[in-house]
Amino acid sequence: MRYIRYAFLAALAIVLVSVALANRGMVMLQLLPSGLADLAGMNRSIELPLFIVIFGGIIAGLLIGFVWEWLREHKHRAAAAQRQAEVKKLERELRRTKAERDKDKDEVLALLDQAS
Repeated sequence: MRYIRYAFLAALAIVLVSVALANRGMVMLQLLPSGLADLAGMNRSIELPLFIVIFGGIIAGLLIGFVWEWLREHKHRAAAAQRQAEVKKLERELRRTKAERDKDKDEVLALLDQAS
């Protein structure tokens, strides 16, 4: 299985390098469309190779997706934490109840009950 993973990563690296080599041309990125930039007085732009723009878009999309999913699953994590706290509370209550039940028993019998 490890060799399959290495083969997949090598193929992915070859594809990414070939995409980067094929898209080395410079492109200009602007913060706002030209009409809106003139109106706002902010004409921010930068010139980058196209492959950086492509890979940056992929990374930004992945990060936005991860954050979105983390926020969406918050209610499930909160419910699991609440259930965990409830289980711990019930386990403490059970131990307390067993201790009260076994306080008048013989010590050997109480130890055998705790083991089961």
